[in-house]
Amino acid sequence: MFGSCKKIKNLDLSFFNTKKVTNMRFMFCDCENLDKLNIFSFKTDNVIKMECMFFTCKQLKNLDLSSFKTKNVINMK
Repeated sequence: MFGSCKKIKNLDLSFFNTKKVTNMRFMFCDCENLDKLNIFSFKTDNVIKMECMFFTCKQLKNLDLSSFKTKNVINMK
């Protein structure tokens, strides 16, 4: 969804409704300048694919994933 958005520095996705999402593959992949990301409200109960979700997010130092439910995830590479 935001993959390869190299100029984005800050994303607040707290308003996103992700209750029915099953695939979050490559969602933020190659967002090299992303240094602030609010995804605390993400509902991930139905997600089965998360691989490379944050791949090469070099500036992203702090990320709160404590709300993530990953019981159904089959690929988190």
